[in-house]
Amino acid sequence: MAVKVCRTCCRGLYSCSWSQRSNPPQRCACCWFSIVSLVSLLALFWMYVWQVMYNDRDDVNSFGFRKLNIGKWINWFMVVVIISAVLAIYCCLLLLFALFQVALGEALDLHWLHKVLLFLAALIIAMGIVGISRDGNWEAVYLSLQATAPFLQLGGVVALALLSWFVFQRVFRAESTVSRAATLLVFVVVSILIFLCPLFIESPCLLEKLPQKPALIGHRGAPMLAPENTMMSFRKAAECDLFAFETDVQLSKDGIPFLLHDHEGQFLTRTTDVTETYEGREYSSSSNFTWLELQKLNAGKWFTKSDPFGTVSSLSDREVKEAQNQSLPALSELLELAQNRGISVMFDMKSDAGSINDTSLTVQAIRRSNISPSLVLWLPPKHRDLVKEMAPGFRHMYASETKMRNESGDLLNMKFSKLASKQIRELQSRNVTVNMWVVNEPWLFSLLWCSGAGSVTTNACHHFQNMTGPIWQLTPGTYRMIWICVDVGALVVMVLVFLLVRKLESRNRANFKNKEHHPFLPIAQT
Repeated sequence: MAVKVCRTCCRGLYSCSWSQRSNPPQRCACCWFSIVSLVSLLALFWMYVWQVMYNDRDDVNSFGFRKLNIGKWINWFMVVVIISAVLAIYCCLLLLFALFQVALGEALDLHWLHKVLLFLAALIIAMGIVGISRDGNWEAVYLSLQATAPFLQLGGVVALALLSWFVFQRVFRAESTVSRAATLLVFVVVSILIFLCPLFIESPCLLEKLPQKPALIGHRGAPMLAPENTMMSFRKAAECDLFAFETDVQLSKDGIPFLLHDHEGQFLTRTTDVTETYEGREYSSSSNFTWLELQKLNAGKWFTKSDPFGTVSSLSDREVKEAQNQSLPALSELLELAQNRGISVMFDMKSDAGSINDTSLTVQAIRRSNISPSLVLWLPPKHRDLVKEMAPGFRHMYASETKMRNESGDLLNMKFSKLASKQIRELQSRNVTVNMWVVNEPWLFSLLWCSGAGSVTTNACHHFQNMTGPIWQLTPGTYRMIWICVDVGALVVMVLVFLLVRKLESRNRANFKNKEHHPFLPIAQT
């Protein structure tokens, strides 16, 4: 009874036919099964890509805010993830129904509506892949595979063992020798590739000795716990045992350096109430406002309203009120906090493409603050010679390895996906400290830890603060032993399944022949 219900449900959901047809159509059934399988794999891969991009979700949402220009913060990342999850679940369920029908000996007949939906799903995913390819996100996917490949391989081996029943049934029930041989050949080739792919897997966390834990740099403070680039954010970040604060400097109309990331077209609109406070006024540049006017803006209510990281609910009532009352801080306020806590300051210049006057005024403000020059990490590449002349004690960070080498520097600041593990280790051996930005997920922090990164810029210093080790780390010998044991175990299971399916199918054929001579004998069911 249960088998009959399962057969009916799978047939109905896959073929949209709830009754058994005497001669079900089978034209291109095998081709459509292959298409369902391929689109399902594509949907799962697309879901994996977005899991990797979760590290950069804030960049995705900021991009949507700037480009769509609807004046409202929307979590576009979650919108895409939900759509991707729906596509992946739909395709995988369709594949599951098809596999059940194969196991139950049902003929496959994919309904036309599923064919249309599969085409739309493939089209949406293809457009998405083209879209993210323009921004060079594949380096991050490749990097993630270094963390997940050992476990994906083990999962693939287990999946092969589970699917072997369906495959071997297909082989023994195939009508032609060619079809039987082709199915078996494909399965054997895929199995060999998955079984042996650890020979080509390279992961930084397959190592004997773990490097020192990377130091933490608070990206705009602690933006998951407080409004970015506010004093509350930097005070929260200081509790994470930071090596440095990272921030962005702009200059007001009267030459006061203050902290704000957004500039040009989206200046002030995302993180302040400028549209309500100065309605109808031109606010495309920091040079449109004096420091006194900028101080009147609220720089915190947007945080509790839009909840960019989904963390506002974790704050106490007192912290929520404090966040809502934040204003734009002057650079001098951050320098005072850094000096008192012994924390370095790293910043970029955002005003008017970093004019020489802005650079000069910023250096003068830093020198007036009496902060130790060794705590200042100068990042802007423009007018670096002037900065070295005005403040010879500043430490200089470079975004280019070539420029760093030409100027005898030893601090390199790169996006997390732009350096391979071997490059990081090579730079470390030359006493170069490598900082990677922006790192928000434990898997990525773990990978860079194993690679030997000196520090990471992060929005999530409160998460990494208490990590005592990477998420996983294995010696090459231990992984090799796990790999061999799992492969051998899966191979034994597949051989046993092959023998069992062959025995059952032989019995069915024998019973069928007996039925032809003795019509009242029942046929054995597998």
